Amino acid sequence: MIVAITGASGFVGKHLAAKLATEGHTTRAASLRSKLAQDVFAGCDAVVHLAGEPVAQRWTAAAKQRIRDSRVDGTRAVVTAIASLEKRPAVLISASAVGYYGLRGDEILTEASAPSKDFLGDTSVAWEHESLAAEKLGVRVVNPRLGVVLGSEGGALAKMLPAFRMGVGGRIASGKQWMSWIHIDDLVSLILFAILHETVRGPLNAVASQPVTNAEFTQELAKALHRPAIFPVPEFALKLLFGEMSSILIGGQRVVPQAALAAGFEFRYSSLGSALAALFGSQRTSGTPRV
Repeated sequence: MIVAITGASGFVGKHLAAKLATEGHTTRAASLRSKLAQDVFAGCDAVVHLAGEPVAQRWTAAAKQRIRDSRVDGTRAVVTAIASLEKRPAVLISASAVGYYGLRGDEILTEASAPSKDFLGDTSVAWEHESLAAEKLGVRVVNPRLGVVLGSEGGALAKMLPAFRMGVGGRIASGKQWMSWIHIDDLVSLILFAILHETVRGPLNAVASQPVTNAEFTQELAKALHRPAIFPVPEFALKLLFGEMSSILIGGQRVVPQAALAAGFEFRYSSLGSALAALFGSQRTSGTPRV
């Protein structure tokens, strides 16, 4: 199988390419900045669209525009390139995010839950809408809504590690906000699962089955690193540093992977403790993901 990946140089893209290679598949890196996208997609069995401006930055007006444009316009460019092909890929995996749901407190959120009306919710709706245009071209579309992706060398966790390793980590604000997370290995296995299983289509919550509060996450991470976690980050400090973007740190979503479980996907790391132990070697885990 030949799989084209946008965002192939990013944290998730690198892991996905490595996973596909170990399974005997061929990958191609596709850049949205290149006019050769059509050539990269030609002959591919699947396209995985991961590229996008980082959300974790201060949301100035310009930053918001970059975040939205990179997702909406970028996805439109991918679908346009696919439309130009005589032989089109069977499936487009176009990433989305749990920001789709907004800040909903303790509400349990599934793929059927309504989107929020805030910046990330509106952006995610438009982002997914662009990808669904590929369905009219006979291409199956899957939208993995990514939560916090856990990996020691990238993503949100890598930004937390320095403070925790120095023993100055702690919960964020009240610590009561929910964190919907997924181990990087489970994420790439879920993407491959979605490529290979023709019954999987539409939104797919790419999160583990056991979301945790930020306070629980903090304690588990400190335990895995054998460090204390006694320095909470106050809400006012986050608002001062990050402005509007701080809302996604102070708030959260309690998202569950209903569609993935219904389709038969088996997570290797269902508990946060097992995921962090695998990343930091504090204990052995068993089981393998099935695709």
